[in-house]
Amino acid sequence: MLNPIHLRTLQECVRTGSFAEAGRVLGYTASAVSQQMVLLERAIGAPLFERSARSARSTALAVRLAERSRDALGALDALEREVRAMVAGEEGSLRLASFATANARVLPDVLAAVVAQRPNAEVQLDEGEPDEVLDGVLDGTVDAAVVFEYDLDPRQWPVELCVEELMAEPLRLALPESHRMAGKAEVELRELADDAWICTRQDTAGARSLVRLAAAAGFVPRITFRSNDYSVIRDLVARDLGVAVLPGLAIPDDRVRVARIAGWQPHRRVKVLYRKQNTNPLLPTALECLAKSCAAVANDWHTDAAS
Repeated sequence: MLNPIHLRTLQECVRTGSFAEAGRVLGYTASAVSQQMVLLERAIGAPLFERSARSARSTALAVRLAERSRDALGALDALEREVRAMVAGEEGSLRLASFATANARVLPDVLAAVVAQRPNAEVQLDEGEPDEVLDGVLDGTVDAAVVFEYDLDPRQWPVELCVEELMAEPLRLALPESHRMAGKAEVELRELADDAWICTRQDTAGARSLVRLAAAAGFVPRITFRSNDYSVIRDLVARDLGVAVLPGLAIPDDRVRVARIAGWQPHRRVKVLYRKQNTNPLLPTALECLAKSCAAVANDWHTDAAS
């Protein structure tokens, strides 16, 4: 394989017509330049200079090799700059995954902040439930995944992953405007024992949490509609078809009334997962932006609770 350092030296030798002058430009001694050219001649198996006691004249092969290597060395320089930019996090790619409500409320600010800080980087986002995105983090196709777990449905994450909590979403009651409890800031769950309930699919953490909340209040919820799309759940509540328990990120909708659950306050906890060995220089930037965005959302909940 041809040594790019030797090729750069050859270019200067051909351009200047002198080993001594090429060495002055490149910061080498004339003897060092001569030694490099000897090594290059050995590598290609042909002479590049017609040497005499006072000069070294470039052969036609040397001229052609110097010309042909110019594009290759330019590409190598570009690759070196690109690698340095990737190591510094200025370029490269970042792959994130998250669930629907976080994608709606949190990730837009995060993506905008990352792109603003690293405009030459490629940033990708995918969507899925925690179990759908977990494998991507484990096999390295996803740099970080934003996931959730409920206090009433805790889970264990793989030990090889770093797990950081970003925020705790309060679970709130969503009631139709016409509901008898709609004017209350806080509602005892047992007061809704006879209501129709709307929740996520039966095999989800949200549905299991509702059943356990209701059991603690002494009843089994009568679930009439199920959807994993919280906008559908909010729409059904707004149409007076039932009540629901929603996590904080799914709440914003002026068509429904929101009340706190009296007594113990359950949460859905938003966390970020990433591999301990992940050395992507863009990852720390993304984690910092995630923490800031989630802190801002959580601060709005605290402000609303205090008001």
